[in-house]
Order: sequence, then C-alpha cells, then structure tokens
Amino acid sequence: TRLAPLISAIGMSLILQNYAQISQGPRQQGVPTMLDGVFRFHLGEGFVQITYTKVFILIASFAGMLLLTWIINRTRLGRMCRAVQQDRKMASILGINTDRIISLVFVIGAAMAGLAGVLITMNYGTFDFYAGFVIGIKAFTAAVLGGIGSLPGAMLGGLILGIAEAQFSGMVNSDYKDVFSFGLLVVILIFRPQGLLGRPVVAKV
Repeated sequence: TRLAPLISAIGMSLILQNYAQISQGPRQQGVPTMLDGVFRFHLGEGFVQITYTKVFILIASFAGMLLLTWIINRTRLGRMCRAVQQDRKMASILGINTDRIISLVFVIGAAMAGLAGVLITMNYGTFDFYAGFVIGIKAFTAAVLGGIGSLPGAMLGGLILGIAEAQFSGMVNSDYKDVFSFGLLVVILIFRPQGLLGRPVVAKV
C-alpha cells in the first residue's frame, strides 16, 4: 500500500536514532567551525554582521533547491516522478516502473535531508541523536505552509516560518517557539489546507 513506504521510513528513522544514541552517546557532540570570519555592514551608527557560515548555508540551500527543481521539472526522471504522483496505475500502464521511481524519490529525499543535516550542524555547531526529529516536523510545517507539491512553496514556507519563529522568540518567549510553529501548522490546515502556493484539489465528476 502507499502507507507501507512511509511507515517503513518512520521505523527506520527510529532505528537510526537509537543506533546513534547507543554508538555516540546521548550527549551533544560539538563540531569545529569550518568557516571563520564575518561580513560586516555599517548602517549609520551601528552595523549588521553575518558570518561566512550562514552565507554558505544560504548559498548551499538555494543551490540544492534549484537542483531539485531542475530535476523535477526538466528531466526525464522528474517527468516520471510527476506521472507516478498524479496517477500511479496509468504511469505503470505506460511502462514506468513505479516501484523503482518511488524508491528513487526516497533516495533523493534522504540526500536532501542529509544536506539539511550538515547545514544545520554547521549553523548550531552541535548535534545529537535526536536533532532531526523536531527539524523534520518543522520542515513538514514549512511544506504545508508553502503548499504540498510546490518546491518554491516549500522554500517560501521555510523562510516565512523561520522569520516568524525568530520574531516570536525575540518578542514573546523562546521557550514556546515550537508551540508557535505547530500552532501555525494547525491554523494553516484549518483555513488554507492547500498552502500559499498550492492548488486546491478539484474532483472531476
């Protein structure tokens, strides 16, 4: 069934989390800073600065999203992925190996998640066995906010969620930033389930 790969992926994530906990320990692990230095911009009497690491993270994120968008929209593999997503049975009739395409999608998703894990570790300078769980939930929130199925929407949703969460942490309380993120997810699902750039599903009779 369609749920089998999803449930299997969740089970494998739990196995990997617990393996990392047993092999590396439950404590946070530190990593050295790979890019030292900052860009500093003077604004009147004050200044704004951004580290080389954050600039690299922004560039790598946009590059990864552009590559993924190109694969989905411009390549034969992307056309097959979209065909399987729209109508799996018809795609199979037309000669597409749907099981292979689904497996490749999981591989691509895992690769993008790996890139995100590296960038998040660079940003915080630490990681632990549980680091990806909350981040993954927030990534889902960003995808719903932008519109499921829209790659630009997912990036837009991530930017909006990150800025909104930062503002909430600074102006209200950082202890409840996760509550704010998940509350935003609930509001989006209630009032605009298709997301900002998503299209509402229309049933043809």
